[in-house]
Amino acid sequence: MTVLVLDSPELIATAAIAAGFNPAAFEAGSQRPHRMKFHYGFNKHSLAAEDIGFLQQHAAYLRQHPSVSIRIHGHSDNFGAEDYNGFLSRLRANAVARILMQEGVPESRILMAHWGSARPLARPEDHAANRRVELEYLTLDMARAL
Repeated sequence: MTVLVLDSPELIATAAIAAGFNPAAFEAGSQRPHRMKFHYGFNKHSLAAEDIGFLQQHAAYLRQHPSVSIRIHGHSDNFGAEDYNGFLSRLRANAVARILMQEGVPESRILMAHWGSARPLARPEDHAANRRVELEYLTLDMARAL
């Protein structure tokens, strides 16, 4: 098997433009926000004011890129019954979706998943890290397939 390694910036730029990349459409202000995880207090499903500001940045990005959808993953820690943890993770994901829709993101571009405590980010004992919502960006084709 032969592997081609491109280490020439000019060659990479030429290949990107030939593949359809439009440098004029790429603006510094249109970059996706970096913060993709939002954490919650024990038994809470409302976000802090600073988190809402980050979600507004995500909404602005989504409005500028109509071919991109978002999947919201709601999680909880492992305190309590799994039925309740699933319900709490759904409340957390719905709260994020509601903010995005209030900021102008169409509901059709928002997908949600509720995991309860089934997918911990850290060890199950690290409860604070596992109480969270994660955002995942999808192209429109991927979102339709899901």
